Formats: sequence, structure tokens, C-alpha cells
Amino acid sequence: MVRIGIIGPESTGKSSLARYLANRYKGTYVPEYARTYVERKGTTDVTFDELCEIAHRQIEEIEQIANSQQPIAFFDTELIVTKVWFDYSFGRVPQWLEEAIKRYPMDVYLLTYPDLPWIPDKARSNGSDAIRKELFDRYEAEIQALNIPYYIIKHE
Repeated sequence: MVRIGIIGPESTGKSSLARYLANRYKGTYVPEYARTYVERKGTTDVTFDELCEIAHRQIEEIEQIANSQQPIAFFDTELIVTKVWFDYSFGRVPQWLEEAIKRYPMDVYLLTYPDLPWIPDKARSNGSDAIRKELFDRYEAEIQALNIPYYIIKHE
């Protein structure tokens, strides 16, 4: 099983890229659970406990995929995004999430650069160019700390 994490700031084409690659390579597409959660809730304002719920669901999805017979899976966001969300919103990250990131590493990351125009929707909240670039830098630092190969995807 090859796990490919597609991460990056909001409105950078992650979902489109993940669906395209899964279709192109006949792999499994794992949708972004946080989007589903906040769309159902009707707001991007989530509590610490709600973010814990989102993270636990993401871990369950990774475990299910790991136990499947699929040769390749494309994750439309994953645990690093959630870790940064915890830190950005609450200034702390649960230890169990840190452990899960190490226990279920991706094989490679595709990190989307914030060079597409911001398109607002009900599941997005960080539209300023400065915040998008800050989040990009945080995601890249997390990937580098894990020493996992990654590629930056630009839409020039």
C-alpha cells in the first residue's frame, strides 16, 4: 500500500488533485473528513473536543485503508493538517495525535502552494494570503521534520 497525502492551505486544489490522481491511477480516494464535519455543523468554528473527534475519524480512515488490499490511496488532507489546525487554533496538540502521525506515516506528500485565487465556501475560513502562506510553511516544516519525501505543487 502506497499512501499519498495531499495537503496544503485552503482553496489550493487539494480535493480536485486527490480525486484526479485516484481516478487516474485507479487508487482509493479518501475525502477530507473535516470538510464534511464543518459543512454538517454549518460553521468552521469548532471546539477542541470537536477537532479531537475529527482527528479520531481521520485515524480510523487511515487504519481502514492500511488494512485494505488497495495498492495506492490518495488522502485529501490528513493528520498533519489537523495537527497544524490544533496548534493554530488552540496553541496545543494532543500527544495521541503526534503519536498517530508517526504510527501512520504517508509515503509521500504533495504539498499544494497557495497560488490559486481564494474561493470562499462554508468550509473555509483562512482566506488571507498571509495566513495561507503561513499555513503552507507550517505544513512544509512538519513534513520536513518527519523526513518524508514531498513535492510542492504549483498552479502557475
